[in-house]
Amino acid sequence: MDRGTFDGTIRAFKHRKPFRPFTVAMVNGDRLEVDHPDALAVRDGVALFAAPGGVPVIFDYEGVSQVIGDLVERLPS
Repeated sequence: MDRGTFDGTIRAFKHRKPFRPFTVAMVNGDRLEVDHPDALAVRDGVALFAAPGGVPVIFDYEGVSQVIGDLVERLPS
C-alpha cells in the first residue's frame, strides 16, 4: 500500500461516526483488530497500535495489504 493511501484509509476508518471496529491485514498474514479509535495513532506512513493488554505494535504502509471494515454487514443472513 502506498503512503498516501495508508494514511488516508487508516484515518477514514479511525474517524468514522459512529466508530466501528476494523481490521488491518498485514502482508505477512498477521491481522490487527482495531476495536477503539484511540488505540491507533498514524503519522507519515507509520502507525502505532495499542493492542489489548497495552502491547504496542508499530507498523508502516509497506507492511499493510488491506484495511477491512464492516465484515458483519457483508455476511449472508
